[in-house]
Amino acid sequence: MVDLQGQYDKISKEVDQAVLDVIRSTQFINGPEVKSFQKEMEDYLEVRHVIPCANGTDALQVAMMALDLKPGDEVITTSFTFVATVEVIALLGLTPVLVDVDPLTFNIDPRAFRKAITPKTKAVVPVHLFGQCADMEPILEIAREAGIYIIEDTAQALGATYKFSDGTRKKAGTMGHIGCTSFFPSKNLGCYGDGGAIFTDDDDLARRMRVIVNHGMEVRYYHDSIGVNSRLDSIQAAILRIKLRHLDQYAEARQAAADYYDYAFSNNTRLLTPKRAGNSTHVFHQYTLVTRDIDRFGLQEHLHAKDIPAMVYYPVPMHMQKAYIDPRYHEGDFPVTEALSKSVISLPMHTELNDEQLKYITQSVLEYVNR
Repeated sequence: MVDLQGQYDKISKEVDQAVLDVIRSTQFINGPEVKSFQKEMEDYLEVRHVIPCANGTDALQVAMMALDLKPGDEVITTSFTFVATVEVIALLGLTPVLVDVDPLTFNIDPRAFRKAITPKTKAVVPVHLFGQCADMEPILEIAREAGIYIIEDTAQALGATYKFSDGTRKKAGTMGHIGCTSFFPSKNLGCYGDGGAIFTDDDDLARRMRVIVNHGMEVRYYHDSIGVNSRLDSIQAAILRIKLRHLDQYAEARQAAADYYDYAFSNNTRLLTPKRAGNSTHVFHQYTLVTRDIDRFGLQEHLHAKDIPAMVYYPVPMHMQKAYIDPRYHEGDFPVTEALSKSVISLPMHTELNDEQLKYITQSVLEYVNR
């Protein structure tokens, strides 16, 4: 699904030198590379504060801890997402409130969000799924009216830009109170291990999150709050600094591959290509088709037999996962999410795809679909 080797080959000299420099410096934790990466991310996102951490799941957890949410407080998010979004809500003793998604963008439906608000609602986690922003303008308005915190899950859409009705543009992760991302190797900006980061324009929230990620310490060995141990190590920061310089170029390569896919499948009524929202760029963390009257797993096996990876994100919605079964929710409650879980399939999407590979992939898909 990703070609990390091909991507590495193009930047190997820079990466190798950067890693060796960190090793020779022996400043492996919170070294100069981490501080430099933090500053460069702040500049790229045009945000006041970036707090690096150990992974994207930690980023979500630290964000919720910083907002001082209490057990029983409700946090709204979608049922069509990776488990980490819901996992941290449950882990902190908060109450996940799940809602349906838009059938075209796969992102949280603002109308469903509004309907789910109760006096116990304290936060919403819009997930910018597969590479484009959720419809943030109405989400921001609804949250402001209700006094609700917004935590953006930007793990799949780092670098995407949202356009407001007045022409203002903001990067994914910088519109709510807090944004969170992951640097897992397969992400659009991925390191060579685990990593994550948290973003905010709020000085007080930034201070709290910096304390939380460091065992609750602001002054060494003085613990004023409960914290965690969540740090981005210097080697990963050095790698991310190099890859950040290429992030927009990587997005363009993914968009070009998506254009090829779109054109190849444009006249096929059994394949619905990804909707590109008019108010958001799409950085295509995944290229996800909705199949119609097709044996999706048969297609997947057909592609695998031709050495083409294809994945299903996500086959089981959160409200139907054993760990998150809740008497409030039943099969049929989220018709869009459930339909997507039964019909989506994602094709290879990365920065190294070339026309020969794309032709082979699309012809192989159509060979199965049209037979």
